[in-house]
Amino acid sequence: MSTTTLVILGLIVLLVLWAVFIYNGLVAMRQRVNQSFADVDVQLKQRHDLIPNLVETVKGYATHERGTLEAVTQARNAAMAAQGPAAQAQAENMLTGALRQLFALSEAYPDLKASQNFQQLQMDLSDIENKLAAARRFFNNAVQEYNTGIEQFPAVLFASSFGFSKREFFDVAEARPQLEVAPQVKF
Repeated sequence: MSTTTLVILGLIVLLVLWAVFIYNGLVAMRQRVNQSFADVDVQLKQRHDLIPNLVETVKGYATHERGTLEAVTQARNAAMAAQGPAAQAQAENMLTGALRQLFALSEAYPDLKASQNFQQLQMDLSDIENKLAAARRFFNNAVQEYNTGIEQFPAVLFASSFGFSKREFFDVAEARPQLEVAPQVKF
């Protein structure tokens, strides 16, 4: 073999190794996004599982608040049925708003507010909300790294041909003004 052939063969091997290295990096980032979304999903499931207990506890004290209880139940069902980060974020925002109204009811019912069961459920939900916020931050960070990775040179040259496409963030930005407004309770 001539020296030129060996150099060309060496360059081809280096090029293939370089492509494999970039591909493996993109796969690792995609897996991190998938794993972090699974973490968000686990926290959402815990939140969804806690809500029926909370509604039942409130029912016992505030029986004539049917509209608020039904709104929470409907929002929970919609959140459980939502698919994909954008739809889930929107449904979870609606659920958060309904839960805020439910907790506002406790101010009008001193017996409910003093209930140990209600207080424990409220603490459990608060804990889940904190874990969920952390899981969302981790997911959004993983998505940002992944999206950046597939858009950077040289990965951008072949990322789409290998099936790598941009992912959506789990974003509450559209509903942020609604979430920051205090709930109103009318009697």
